[in-house]
Amino acid sequence: MPACYVYMLRCEGGSLYTGWTNDLPRRLAAHRGKKGARYTRAFASVALAWAELCPDKSAALRREAAVKKLPKAEKEALAAGFDPAHFVLLRPARPADAAAILDIFGWYVKNSTASFLYEVPAEGEYRRAIAAARGRLPWILAENALGELLGYACAHPWRYGRDAYAWDAETTIYLAPNARRQGVGGLLYQALLAALASQGYWNAYAVLADPNPESEAFHERFGFVCEGRQARSGYKNGWQGVSYWLLDLSGPGRSAPPAPPAPPAPLEAARLEELLAGALAGKGWRELAGLRPAGG
Repeated sequence: MPACYVYMLRCEGGSLYTGWTNDLPRRLAAHRGKKGARYTRAFASVALAWAELCPDKSAALRREAAVKKLPKAEKEALAAGFDPAHFVLLRPARPADAAAILDIFGWYVKNSTASFLYEVPAEGEYRRAIAAARGRLPWILAENALGELLGYACAHPWRYGRDAYAWDAETTIYLAPNARRQGVGGLLYQALLAALASQGYWNAYAVLADPNPESEAFHERFGFVCEGRQARSGYKNGWQGVSYWLLDLSGPGRSAPPAPPAPPAPLEAARLEELLAGALAGKGWRELAGLRPAGG
């Protein structure tokens, strides 16, 4: 089941409208376009005042009813403690997101050695890549309740997708510079790895610029193990090395792959939405994929 939200909108005159939805950005856009509730069509919504994640529709309906019964002062207290800029939402990427994604990736191309590219790719190239990945490999965005892109995580075929490597995927994650160290990367990676494991991928690889202690620590948190380092692999702002990291996606509780193994299966949209909701709720990738915890 997709993530469900209870929310309040600040309307003209300062009033607060309460509702629930399983697609917060789309519902907010409907309210702004006067295609939402009768109340917000009559008293135009000004801004999102408060939102809360709920585990399912039933919980959202109960929470909505409870919030509606609150005195105005208690509703205002909820709104006062809410920061839409730090309220994180996860969703699948769409080809139309290519420009916003390149704004983030382009910063790293121009200002760091996290990418060895010299030039930012064309928007059309990314539109095609996102369209081609749908269902086959996950491409996940994190944005805030203001609609600002905070970062993205995706996966690519390993070793150019050659037949024998069909069960391997390479992971990628980039965050907007002002969204780092806020927990956004962890949410994205939990969902990404859970999606890969659920599809039937057996190995996830990450290739990091070396040295990169911050990214290494991040990957170690998820169970990645360094398999090797290569010095002077690329030249960008001087010689740069790379390190190769592996995560065994089989995990405890998953049987050894059959011979020959079944190819990874496309991930249904409903299943991906379920994984995104679980990651937002604080679940780890192993739990989301139905595996026992490491060491369990």
